[in-house]
Amino acid sequence: MSLTDEQLQQMARDVLASESSALLLQRDLIDEQFCRACRLIYDCRGRVIISGMGKSGHIAQKIAASLTSTGIATHFMHPAEGVHGDLGVVHKHDLLLAISNSGETAEITSLLGPVGSVGVPVIAITRNAESTLARHSDALLLLADAPEADPHNLVPTTSTTLTLALGDALTITLMQMRGFTPEEFAVFHPSGMLGKRLTLRVADLLRGDETNPVISHDSIFSHALEVITSHALGGTSIVGADGRLAGILTDGDVRRVFRRPSSGESTVAEVMQTPVSELMTREPSSIRGDDLAYDALQLMENHKPRPIMVLPVLDGEDRPLGMINIHTLLQAGFKAGKQQ
Repeated sequence: MSLTDEQLQQMARDVLASESSALLLQRDLIDEQFCRACRLIYDCRGRVIISGMGKSGHIAQKIAASLTSTGIATHFMHPAEGVHGDLGVVHKHDLLLAISNSGETAEITSLLGPVGSVGVPVIAITRNAESTLARHSDALLLLADAPEADPHNLVPTTSTTLTLALGDALTITLMQMRGFTPEEFAVFHPSGMLGKRLTLRVADLLRGDETNPVISHDSIFSHALEVITSHALGGTSIVGADGRLAGILTDGDVRRVFRRPSSGESTVAEVMQTPVSELMTREPSSIRGDDLAYDALQLMENHKPRPIMVLPVLDGEDRPLGMINIHTLLQAGFKAGKQQ
């Protein structure tokens, strides 16, 4: 079949429109049964066992992953394996979240007797309110009666989208019920970018004197060049007699100095002897060592009138602890110009 680009685009739009409409129908089905499901999970003293067959199984695994990532003990159990020994993972303090579009999936309904005998409550996600699964549930989350997105109403598309959305609704609602914080989220994502964004401190990126170029305000320009070059961070902090930050001199400042009109070598020599206090940027932006590295990146990228490349890192008394540049943050895994 030969189709034009316009036809292909319209097909895609039709799928998205169909599923969007179904999601609105699903929103209107949220009722006291959803509240009951949330409270059952909230009060569960064991694990939330989630099970589904086929495409529902894939969605079940994603819901399990979402709940787990927010601190709820969750386990995906393949229903076919459940009746062949895996039901041993189900204990009396657990809860079963069973997913079946028809509510009559044999592998799912075969679980109901065994878990019922243990006294495990069941939350059902199904489209059929009269189904076996629905009748054996303690909380029933009905899927909207909407056709699948394919022309023949056969391929699990809209139904899986609705199931996934319900899982997201459960996850986020339970997060708020439990007062789940970003800091707690980071505990469960220590190696990912979200974990870094929420936990990595500026001080974690410093390496002592190696990342702490500092000169006195009465130093001369030639000494500043030596320090900037040897540390290769793109600048140096300049401190007053009290050791507090008085200003900075950056690679950009150095270029501006040498772009000034000159009249020969004598002028360059004079510049080299100039006190840095006459050339430095006063009251520069800075950050504390215990601030988040992500906040340092935001400060550098959103600095006005233009982004900056280096930041002095200060202690509580405004004394330099070090200096970080944009490349340090990029090497740590952050991405410039994007929300992490």
